[in-house]
Amino acid sequence: MDKIIEKLQNWKDIFIKNIPNLAIAMVVVVIAYFASRAINSFITKTLSNKIKQESVRNLVSRVASAIIFLTGLYIAMTVLKFDDTLKAIVSAAGVSGIVIGLALQGTLSNTISGVVLSFRQNLNIGNWVETNGYAGEVIDINLNYFVIKEADNNMVVIPNKTILESPFKNYSLTTKMRVALECGVEYGADLERVEELTRQTIQDNFDQKQFDKSVEFYFTEFGDSSINFLCRFWIESENALERLKGKSKAIIEIKKAFDKEDINIPFPIRTLEFTNKLNVNNDIAKKNISAN
Repeated sequence: MDKIIEKLQNWKDIFIKNIPNLAIAMVVVVIAYFASRAINSFITKTLSNKIKQESVRNLVSRVASAIIFLTGLYIAMTVLKFDDTLKAIVSAAGVSGIVIGLALQGTLSNTISGVVLSFRQNLNIGNWVETNGYAGEVIDINLNYFVIKEADNNMVVIPNKTILESPFKNYSLTTKMRVALECGVEYGADLERVEELTRQTIQDNFDQKQFDKSVEFYFTEFGDSSINFLCRFWIESENALERLKGKSKAIIEIKKAFDKEDINIPFPIRTLEFTNKLNVNNDIAKKNISAN
């Protein structure tokens, strides 16, 4: 019991003796924390005019912030005279690094992929992309995952490795997009008039001259109930939502134009044919009907 009391007394003396060092270490950690945040904001603002890609700016600011904080942490541990502990940690890290690396292959792969994605010129925060079955606005590209905000406001978190290894469509790389619209008209319609009216309607609502393009129109097939056609035109757009709006407007205007010209867009028609497989005598059936 005396040994325990003596040991506790020694710890108490050591703690009291190191209170100044402990206070200094805490101050250093706090300063390092706020300094890292300040460096993060400063670098982000400084690079905003020099580097267009927001993902690259975020990566640089995060790395600089982490370095500042780790430096402060190292100084704090030195003040507390944990030099030997630090050396032991570094030595252990060299031995166990291989084991940890094998165990965290997926995480390290995502981290490296995040760095690569951050420096890609054809992919940036704010772009509207489609990849791995998801489509939406890129919200964040960090060292572990890739965040997409879909049109329904849901967030999709995808590992960076998956993005890097998969093809993606970036709608924001161009300022124009071609819309394809399929429709059909009745067999009795004047096809030349249908083509003329469709072209004129699209041109009136979607100016194609600014793109140095013309409205494309092709009859594609003899359908079951209609003669089908394909119309293609260009709109100003950087995301898939604008394409949907353009297609919706085109459908409304074409329907109005066809209604004015009495051009019908037929719905599917099915003809039913009945055969007299039971060999019913028609004369007997007629007599029964007359008697009734």
